[in-house]
Formats: sequence, C-alpha cells, structure tokens
Amino acid sequence: MKYEAVIGLEVHAQLSTKSKIFCSCSTAFGAEPNTQTCPVCLGMPGVLPVLNKKVVEYAVRLGLATNSEIRRRNIFARKNYFYPDLPKGYQVSQFDEPICEQGYVDVEIDGITKRVGLTRIHMEEDAGKSVHDESYVNEHDSFVDLNRCGVPLLEIVSEPDIRSAKEAAFYLTKLRQMVRYLGICDGNMEEGSLRCDANVSIRPKGETSFNTRTELKNMNSINNVEKAIEYEIDRQIGIVESGDKVIQETLLWDPDKNEARSMRSKEESHDYRYFPEPDLVPVEISLEWLDDIQKTMPEMAEAKKPGLFRNMDYRNTTQGFLPQ
Repeated sequence: MKYEAVIGLEVHAQLSTKSKIFCSCSTAFGAEPNTQTCPVCLGMPGVLPVLNKKVVEYAVRLGLATNSEIRRRNIFARKNYFYPDLPKGYQVSQFDEPICEQGYVDVEIDGITKRVGLTRIHMEEDAGKSVHDESYVNEHDSFVDLNRCGVPLLEIVSEPDIRSAKEAAFYLTKLRQMVRYLGICDGNMEEGSLRCDANVSIRPKGETSFNTRTELKNMNSINNVEKAIEYEIDRQIGIVESGDKVIQETLLWDPDKNEARSMRSKEESHDYRYFPEPDLVPVEISLEWLDDIQKTMPEMAEAKKPGLFRNMDYRNTTQGFLPQ
C-alpha cells in the first residue's frame, strides 16, 4: 500500500467508585433515569464540589501501571461546551496540568512488541446521556438521563503511534485488561464503562508529517473499534485518490450499517476555552501517599515474565514523580 495510517486513541475508563467524583451520589449502573442526582452533579447555582479521594488514588495506580510520570501537584479545569446532557454547560476536567504524563503501554502483536506512548492520563467528570431510542421516543424527540453526570472518569490519551486497526484493537484490549486487573474499572464497553474515540489520518508511506484527521465515536466494542478504523482508513484513501481533501470532522460509527456518518466539525482545544476550575483547590499528592499506593500495587503482567525483575520499586525505574 502507498499509505500508512496514523491513529491515536482517547479511552475513557469509568472508575469503580461507589460515589461520584464531586458528590456522594451513587454510581450504580441501571438505576431509573434521573434518580441518582443532586444539586452538585446537576450544577445548581451556589453548590461547591468536593473531590473524591479514591479517584486520585485510582489515577495514580493507572499512572504507575503505565510507566507514567505522576504530577504531584495537578489542577482541574473547566472545559466549556454545550450539550443537552451537560446541565452545567461545562465539564470539570484537566488540561495543561494533568495528573499523569509521558507513559507508555507495551503491546505484543504476533510476537512483536509495539510500544504505544501516552500523552496523558487525566481525571474528569462524565456527562449525562441523551436517549434517542425510537421504541419509546417519537422520531424527532429525545430524553435526557442525568444519572451519569459526575461519574468519575480517567481519560487515557495515546500518542499517534498506532498504525493499523489491528494494533488499535490489541492496544485497547491491553488497556481493558490493565484497568480490570488494577480493580479500578470493570471495562464493560456494552455498559459504557470503557469508551473509545479514535483519531485517524493517513499519509504516504515514508512521510513524517501529520495530515488532516477525523474522530470516530460511538464504538461500543473492541470489534467495532477495529471495523470503524478500517472503514475510515479506506474512506480517506478513497478521498485522496479521487483528488479531494479530507475534512476534519467527528464521525459517528453505525455498527448496524458498518459505516460512519458525519456528526459535526471537529473542535480544537482552544474551542473549549479551558481555564482553571475556581471551585477546586489544586490536588497535592504527598510522597507518603504515593508510597502507600505503590505498596498496594499488584505485580503487573510484564514483571511476571521469565527473566525480568519482580516487584520493582518505582524509584529504581524510569518512572518518576514531577516535583510538587
């Protein structure tokens, strides 16, 4: 083939905490719509969020498992955008000072180890859910379920190191195994506990520059992720071969038709008008707390392989902690 794909994945892992990230509402799946909400997660005027300590611990655990640098002082930010299922009109997330950075995940594919770099892992709250099920909604109507508002997420953003749909599927499989093994997420994609967006572009083989990318959403299984990426690679090659240009946009994957359709033009980070969250103080992580978390870490799969040192301490590896 004349072209190679350039793929980066943004994976959202819903954390297995009993309560939400900034309030005490339950995170249990399957409750009646709009029954697990309060003034905090609904963004009522005058309320103040309080950070769930377990969310920070789970973020550090994943950071250690992915060889990331842990930022001992990190901050939350407001990500401003409008959706009907986002009652506050913004999402509390992290931007320029996330909790974890510069990690990697090694994936074995057909006997060859592929290293996928991680740009960042950051904490954020989930939005609600818009319901378009025509079985009980009129064709042009939608309902909103806000139970999911404020459920804690870790967003795992990879470098554009993935070169095929198969590599993407293996990488996502490895991430799901990791979060389940660490006990921080159940990884059930069919329930939305693990969600994946894929940024896809193509370029002639041998080139190093990046071309216009698209973003694929609505993929609720690893199989669908692989199919969607394969579809989008072929679609972009067809566009380029016909003399047209790829448009930067967000696409929704339709698993029933095995095709993607345009949803909206794709935003850039400046479109979200990030600024530090004024209602939350910076997160300060002490070395003592990091030591306590490290002691509870299970032995990872790579350390169990023959010939490798076991129970390696983070202070003697390439992992590091950014200064407080």
